[in-house]
Amino acid sequence: MSRVLIVGAGLTGSLCACLLRRELQSRVELVVWDKARGSGGRMSTSRPPDPTCQSADLGAQYITATPAYAQSHHSLYSELLSSGVLQPLNAPIEGLRKQDGSRDYVTPLGMSSVVKHFLSQSGAALFFERHVTGLYRRGASWEVQRRAGPSEVFDVVVLTMPVPQILQLEGDIGQMLSEQQRQQLDRVRYSSRFALALFFPPGAVLSLPWAARYVPDNPCIRYVAADAHKRNADVPGRGPSLVVHTSVPFGLEHLEDNKEDVQPIILQELYQLLPDLPQPIATKCQKWRFSQVLTAVPSCPGHMTVHQQPLLVCAGDAFSHSNFDGCVESALSALSAVKASL
Repeated sequence: MSRVLIVGAGLTGSLCACLLRRELQSRVELVVWDKARGSGGRMSTSRPPDPTCQSADLGAQYITATPAYAQSHHSLYSELLSSGVLQPLNAPIEGLRKQDGSRDYVTPLGMSSVVKHFLSQSGAALFFERHVTGLYRRGASWEVQRRAGPSEVFDVVVLTMPVPQILQLEGDIGQMLSEQQRQQLDRVRYSSRFALALFFPPGAVLSLPWAARYVPDNPCIRYVAADAHKRNADVPGRGPSLVVHTSVPFGLEHLEDNKEDVQPIILQELYQLLPDLPQPIATKCQKWRFSQVLTAVPSCPGHMTVHQQPLLVCAGDAFSHSNFDGCVESALSALSAVKASL
């Protein structure tokens, strides 16, 4: 039995684990590490600090199925729809640009439910707060070091974290990257933004004519959503939640600022934009340093093989494109590489 470590419990990592289990079954021992305290990655759902409030998606907001992948990814969409993880997006979103033939979906239980579905299907051993710091080759295996706790040994490692975090890893990975691979990874660029969730008390009313709205002309705010309404998941007796995403220029301008310092700026802009909003009972601010991929790795079909034996693979949306279908393509690509190696 080969011991496989997947670093990153986001969409690419969770789907890769699920597909490996289905393809190789008991031939692999699957382990997933993530440095966060929960799964989801950029598809995270924030629990409300007060149980009388509703949850909020701080990362991805909905999933768009494009015609280009309608056939090749059909089985995954069907699986998520039949299990109730996905539902069609029916709520009004102001400023949403529809592509011809595309379909939009929401997650009644939050975006992290997609990741949790694939993780549960994988049967992988899942560990949080495991921050990988280095990779060292030990014969036919990899010794993986982490910030706190002992290192562990694996036969295969799949890295799905953002590319700048891969390039920061210590150990043998730096020597194994070819000059061409390093140049390709150095070209990857991400957008950055802040997300802010506002949690309101039961009985609070958000008098909004839309479930979500894109704001094209505000220097700070790009998108606002009455989150539970957008997901068709309003629960009677629970307070609503509102999610705000900042613009990319604003995120870049305040990239090195603490989120505690940026939150009052976002709130001030929000109440100028929506002056009738009630006061929240709690807020949560998230800085997405690596939000969406602006420049992906060129000429890379979903993954990059850094070393063949023992296998070390890099995957994620930076090796395809930054949406649901892009992560699926990367997971399928990484699956092929691992299967060929084992």
